[in-house]
Amino acid sequence: MALHLSLSLIFRIYALLLLLINVSFAKTLKRDVKALNEIKRLVGWRVVYSWVGDDPCGDKNLPPWSGVTCSTVGNYRVVVKLEVFSMSIVGKFPTAVTKLLDLTVLDLHNNKLTGPVPSEIGRLKRLKTLNLRWNKLQHALPPEIGGLKSLTYLCLSFNNFKGDIPKELANLHELQDLHLQENQFTGRIPAELGTLQKLRHLDVGSNQLVGSISDLLRIQGCFPALRNLFLNNNYFTGELPNKLANLTNLEMYLSFNKLTGAIPSALANIPRLTNLHLDHNLFSGSIPVAFYKHPNLKDMYIEGNAFKTDAKAIGTHKVLKLSDTDILV
Repeated sequence: MALHLSLSLIFRIYALLLLLINVSFAKTLKRDVKALNEIKRLVGWRVVYSWVGDDPCGDKNLPPWSGVTCSTVGNYRVVVKLEVFSMSIVGKFPTAVTKLLDLTVLDLHNNKLTGPVPSEIGRLKRLKTLNLRWNKLQHALPPEIGGLKSLTYLCLSFNNFKGDIPKELANLHELQDLHLQENQFTGRIPAELGTLQKLRHLDVGSNQLVGSISDLLRIQGCFPALRNLFLNNNYFTGELPNKLANLTNLEMYLSFNKLTGAIPSALANIPRLTNLHLDHNLFSGSIPVAFYKHPNLKDMYIEGNAFKTDAKAIGTHKVLKLSDTDILV
């Protein structure tokens, strides 16, 4: 019995040693080494200064490059995270990034990247987080971005993107957070986004979008998980539909549009409604009493409309700061 236990223990130690040896001698996949070194030649001095050596995953003498996270797969190491933000990187979006096929996180926010997001971005099938906010990226979003089927967080805010919001974003079935605010998007929000069962945060504020909220909600059972809806500072028209009350988790930020009509009393039935920003539109009539009895409603902004004189705001109106809407991963 003792001999059997000793042999079993020896076998386990041997297997562990083999695993450690395999990890220590694992080489970084040439594809990833080539791609990262290509990026290294293009980016600014701050990144180059911290990217020492030729192997982005490091070796026995050098640590991994700053902002690069690797993982061992079989006999190789692959790059799974590239987080190089606030480094004053200038120039076009580095297309070589799209050769890092095992990436799960790509975070290049707060740099000075320009030009378009390349269509090759659709190669990154394992990507879960894409954060490009606070750059100077331009042009229309490529429809291939809808191929990032693992994506849960997409932040493209504070850039200069133009054109329509791609309807292909509705293919991102795992998406939970979509930040498109502070760009120059035009046209209508694709109603197909309402089919995203896990989407909880949608921010398209401060663009040049048009259409009505009724158009956005035209798909039956849309936006079942949506919590935060930011439509502020656009050109939306029409009345607020009663169907908004079907979104039982909703908070609404509708300031500075061209919305009209009376406020439906049905919206006071949204149980988790804590913020309702209606200010600077063309609303009229009275505010239903039910809103003033809502147990959770803390802020209701109403100034800049044509409400009757008995309409009163709830809470103290404060100007939204970036920290209020810029949710970090």
